[in-house]
Amino acid sequence: MRIAHVAPLYESVPPKFYGGTERIVSYLTEALVELGHDVTLFASGDSQTSARLVPGRDQAMRLDPRPKKSEIAAHLAMLADVRERAGEFDVIHFHLSHFVHFPFFERMAGRTVTTPHGRLDYVDLAPAYRRFPRFPMISISHSQRQGLADANWIATIHHGLPLDAYEPTYDASAEEPYLAFLGRLSRDKRPDRAIEIARRSGLKLKLAAKIGDDDRAYFHDEIEALIDGDRIDYVGEIEENEKAEFLGSAAGLLFPIDWPEPFGLAPVEAMACGTPVIAWNCGALPEIIDPGITGFVVDTIDSAVAAIPSLLELDRRQVRAVFEKRFSVQRMARDYLAAYMGLIDTQEAKAS
Repeated sequence: MRIAHVAPLYESVPPKFYGGTERIVSYLTEALVELGHDVTLFASGDSQTSARLVPGRDQAMRLDPRPKKSEIAAHLAMLADVRERAGEFDVIHFHLSHFVHFPFFERMAGRTVTTPHGRLDYVDLAPAYRRFPRFPMISISHSQRQGLADANWIATIHHGLPLDAYEPTYDASAEEPYLAFLGRLSRDKRPDRAIEIARRSGLKLKLAAKIGDDDRAYFHDEIEALIDGDRIDYVGEIEENEKAEFLGSAAGLLFPIDWPEPFGLAPVEAMACGTPVIAWNCGALPEIIDPGITGFVVDTIDSAVAAIPSLLELDRRQVRAVFEKRFSVQRMARDYLAAYMGLIDTQEAKAS
């Protein structure tokens, strides 16, 4: 099958640091190539892939030091390239936000599929989608669909990771047990909740997180004074090759979000390391966590603190086993291939 993947240009594929969308695009692209498919990746020029790479710009936007950049112009130029080459592909798979590609591909909507990786409850999204109702969509969780209930959903496909991406850790760390926080130091991710849970439970907390430009004021005003470098330690934004040690050595991951998370990749990365998770009852997390097996889903700080002793008793081998069964990249790739074949069969039926 000839498949095109169109990635955002904010991070490389895979990203060097933070970037869940681009990481999933990379995992899926590589899995499809390994299965023998002809895959073309439209992404930033500093991406690394075994597929055919078509650069949308010379480097990813976030780490580009040049001060004057236009996200809209860069993505429009890339979409023009995709449309010019559309005849080369059986399926064009878009991973872009807010449907910016819809006007370019309206006449070939049935040969495309769109996986939105973000929240869908923005007030302008539903009216926009109603103008382009023929575009097939794949959600990354059942919860994500609630913001766009009337869309042309053809599947829900949970993310998957390569089984060898993270080495699981089953033995207790030699150092004092700690809880981990991984992601962004933003108001939506609620690092303040993580800090309070750690303090009340008596465990150390290590925060490995990106501080984006939009989050700096929140960090300085609300979080920075809570970090003492000892019991509450900010270790910075870690690279991908540091995640396994950071997560695998942790007693548990705290994921105390305060927004309708459409998936939540960090909990699955923790599970790949054998590390259980305490996550908030928000967005897709109830779909991701198996209570009492891979972690706990909670509604309050009190219930999170109360769950810590049980979290420490969970079988880390069982956590890893659930990851392998539910969240492998092989399962994700098979699910997407089934969706692609459904699109192709539909188009062939219409043509006959």
